Amino acid sequence: MQIAKNGFGTSRPNPAVGAVIVHQNKIIGEGFTSPYGGNHAEVNAINAVKNKTVLNEATIYVTLEPCAHFGKTPPCADLIVQHRLKQVVIGTVDSNSLVAGKGIERLRNAEIDLIVGVLEDECKVHHKRFFTVQEKNRPFIILKWAETKDGFLYPEFVSGFNKVQKELQGEPIWISNQYSQQLVHKLRSKEHAILVGTNTALADNPKLNVRSWTGENPVRVVLDRTLRIPKTANVLDGSVKTIVITETKIVHKESRNSVIFEAIDFSENLAQQICDVLQKHNIQSLIVEGGAQTLQTFIDEDLWDEALVFVGENTFKTGIKSPKINKNYTVENIQSNVLKKYRND
Repeated sequence: MQIAKNGFGTSRPNPAVGAVIVHQNKIIGEGFTSPYGGNHAEVNAINAVKNKTVLNEATIYVTLEPCAHFGKTPPCADLIVQHRLKQVVIGTVDSNSLVAGKGIERLRNAEIDLIVGVLEDECKVHHKRFFTVQEKNRPFIILKWAETKDGFLYPEFVSGFNKVQKELQGEPIWISNQYSQQLVHKLRSKEHAILVGTNTALADNPKLNVRSWTGENPVRVVLDRTLRIPKTANVLDGSVKTIVITETKIVHKESRNSVIFEAIDFSENLAQQICDVLQKHNIQSLIVEGGAQTLQTFIDEDLWDEALVFVGENTFKTGIKSPKINKNYTVENIQSNVLKKYRND
């Protein structure tokens, strides 16, 4: 699983799988899933073995059931059979209908010793993005916001959604500290897409990219029901693939370069319709960084998996209140900030 994490942010829509090959209690090969279209973890691990004549005496440990179908690459189960590995230890079965036990069956038919379900719960958590797409037909959804000690997202003077930059003469409001901000950029580098609503786009003019960490920028998803966001806004600069979700009927005429417009009905089931659009674009995971209204929409429709709430040191006393989640949470201290982590099990 530790090795598999190297594939976060690049392997999608494939799962970020990790594989380790052991011979006589020594690791002789390791691998994780290459960027999409490249080798799977098992292939990279086998390729890393210098003396392949010992593979028939070796064990391969893999976080997810080896695939048994032809996609961008041949089936991994076939490669394991070809090299006659002695044993395969699998963390969890693949719920993808193209695999779903077929890889295990192929290995069993080849009379390879199998152990299935080692650290199964941990492997399922590791592959949570992939499994959510396969089993729920939507991305894995993370809600994220920063709030003050007294539970506000914005102070009173932006409650009318005046532009923050204008009110503060170019100085943004920071609730979280620099360490929390860096952690957010690390999160962005791991997840597939990031979403904000119209009011956040107008108030903050965010870039929604990765700046304080290394990695790929997430796909930007912007809610703009009546196309109020100016084309000069950072989110529409075309530097990153951007999906604008709107209600206007002229969306196809508006689409250009990396900015794609999709029309939905904003009157009901908004979060579900957003998920349907993202499924169409093969988005595997989503960070919702919108304002109170956007976040509450996902909470009310119960379409979320995790929530990360950064609590700062400052207080606003009045303003826009943060959303509320009535679930237990764990706490992590990030210097002067508190990070509350919720799971929607």
